[in-house]
Amino acid sequence: MIPIELYVGLAVIIFTIGLYGFMTQRSGIRMLMSVELMLNSANLNLVAFSSYNADLTGQVFALYSIALAACEAAIGFAILMTIFRMRDTINLDSFNILRW
Repeated sequence: MIPIELYVGLAVIIFTIGLYGFMTQRSGIRMLMSVELMLNSANLNLVAFSSYNADLTGQVFALYSIALAACEAAIGFAILMTIFRMRDTINLDSFNILRW
């Protein structure tokens, strides 16, 4: 059996990559991908601790989280496509839609 520390270490690395991508990228699609990486690292922790404790609760929460992430990605992509049709760019630095 693989030790739980390796799962947690891998989740930390994946979360850090996602956080770095979210903080440095300005493309909307890359930011959505970075958010998905962070959610997947949380799912990895849920499944790892669930199997470590021999309980299915974490795996059920991971399943709900995956479904929620799919909905988030679909809605985020739809919003980005609408903005792209209006502004011809998805660079999030050039938006001022909510400003006065």
